[in-house]
Amino acid sequence: MARGVNKVILVGNLGNDPETKYTQGGMAVTTISLATSSVRKDKDGNTQERTEWHRVKFFGKLGEIAGEYLRKGRQVYVEGSIRYDKFTGQDGVEKYFTDIVADEMQMLGSTEGRGAERTERSSGGSERPSRPAPAQRREPSQPASQQGMDDFADDDIPF
Repeated sequence: MARGVNKVILVGNLGNDPETKYTQGGMAVTTISLATSSVRKDKDGNTQERTEWHRVKFFGKLGEIAGEYLRKGRQVYVEGSIRYDKFTGQDGVEKYFTDIVADEMQMLGSTEGRGAERTERSSGGSERPSRPAPAQRREPSQPASQQGMDDFADDDIPF
């Protein structure tokens, strides 16, 4: 029996800062609003631009990373799957939601001197950054003066 494929790839810009909440079990759930735009010409030759808004959710460690490093306006690449949910409100009205559940994310462009950073979920389900994030930088065990780095400044770090 053949299995289906549910894969979404988006490249867009954040419409607002991420919103991170935590479950009772302590797992991070970060939600972003991602805008993607396409341009086409109509039958008269006029350029028409269309912007679609996507609600993207990140879970666990990927949610923590997204909440810490993503900001409004930042361009980001997201891979994941599409999920449709239905909710019945207190007034009895059914509401429908479409979410993208991300399992991979890459920050694009450069913000505040940082290059692209990539985070993906391994086959075991845990996320791992493929580059160390600035917050994960280890402090030297010896003072910088003993390591020959008297004039070292944080501004010299390339990320």
